Amino acid sequence: MRSEKQQKLKKIKNPRSINLAMWGYFCLLAFILVLLVELVFYIVVAGTFEDKACERVDGICAEAVHEIEVNPNGLNKSIFRYRNEGVNVFLLDESGKIILPAQIDGLTGTVIDGDFINTMKTRIGADGMADVFHYGSDIMKAQKVGYMGEGAYVLVTYSLTIVHGTVKTLQIYLIIVGVIVLLGSLLVTYAFSQKLTRGLKSMSDTAVKLAEGDYTVKFTNADYTEMAQLSDTLNYVRDEVKKSEDFQREILANVSHDLKTPLTMIKAYASMIKEISGDNKEKREKHLQVIIDEADRLTGLVNDVLSVSKLQSNIEEINFKVFNLTELVYGIINRFGYLQESQGYNLMVDIDKDLYTRADEEKISQVIYNLLGNAANYTGKDKTVYISLKADLDGKRIKFSVRDTGKGISKEALPEIWDRYYRVKENHQRPVKGTGLGLNIVKVILQNHAFDFGVDSALGEGSTFWVDFPAVPAEIELTE
Repeated sequence: MRSEKQQKLKKIKNPRSINLAMWGYFCLLAFILVLLVELVFYIVVAGTFEDKACERVDGICAEAVHEIEVNPNGLNKSIFRYRNEGVNVFLLDESGKIILPAQIDGLTGTVIDGDFINTMKTRIGADGMADVFHYGSDIMKAQKVGYMGEGAYVLVTYSLTIVHGTVKTLQIYLIIVGVIVLLGSLLVTYAFSQKLTRGLKSMSDTAVKLAEGDYTVKFTNADYTEMAQLSDTLNYVRDEVKKSEDFQREILANVSHDLKTPLTMIKAYASMIKEISGDNKEKREKHLQVIIDEADRLTGLVNDVLSVSKLQSNIEEINFKVFNLTELVYGIINRFGYLQESQGYNLMVDIDKDLYTRADEEKISQVIYNLLGNAANYTGKDKTVYISLKADLDGKRIKFSVRDTGKGISKEALPEIWDRYYRVKENHQRPVKGTGLGLNIVKVILQNHAFDFGVDSALGEGSTFWVDFPAVPAEIELTE
């Protein structure tokens, strides 16, 4: 039985086969090309043949006239030579009687049709010459000459039946060649379309397996550049989908664990208040504070998950405004004061006064808070975190950095730390709360702002996270 996913994929398939479509288009193209060649031949070649015949008739007429002027007796011999080319040359007297050729097919002395003679004479101009003209299926040229002291006419004729027969023969040959070319193109295009669609079908079948959850599949098609690029893209999609599913499983495990602990604590301390410390104000306040802290922890967890969802779905717009970045950073540092008082942390601060930037103040606050929290989680045994906010020399950029003294991050792990739900698998200075979403939230917010950011780290040397902000004059704040 087909799986539900396969059935859905089947439903959305286009009923038109790309194989047949490509084959049909190629066949149509081949047919059009053959047809164009036929038309070009008919229009150009056939016309050229006729033009050449007209030129030859005109030339032979000129040669015959010259022959009569130079050697009248030699024309009869030339007439036989012209007949080998299919051209008939006649010498006519004024009445249309054939003088030459002599003793050929009994033509000598034959009188040509009077209508034709009248037509011929009307074609001859004052100079005694006539342009090449059509008469029936022949082309002709006539010219008046003197022969043996009498007036005569040189008449040259050529039957277009010969031209038309030659053209027809060539057309037949061309049609045969066209059919062969068309059949050959059908076979070639069919083979080509089969080869191309075979690769597409293979990738389609592999994609179905991927849709069913088989992440071991590999898209391999390097026959053509575009197909190879598509294969690489699908392999990348496969890796990203697999990574996403791994992240989802990890977040489910993390969320389940992180939810279980505070819920257990809330339930346990609520029971203690009910059964033990309800009447003891001091113990009751202590137990209630634990419940409040764990509830805050749950709230932070839910907020992180919602933040990532909203940011990556672009649900929340970025509200740019100019604000005092120095005051913002100091305000967030003060929120970490409890670490100094209760756990002995050292926050080493190097911050320039009154630095202004233009960004979404609420989201940048979240970025700085997450970076400070991350540094506090992973700093070394000296529990020291270095915080810097400095303007560059030309006053156009502001660099914020947070450095811890922890174990650092390997080069292999550096690209992954910005991924959702990722946590470096080492022990850290204080218990980490949350699901590894903090740095991913930082990444998405800063990418949406188009701000440069990064991390410099090496094993055993701690890590420095930094953000590059644009600096703006404080006066702009008044016009915002």
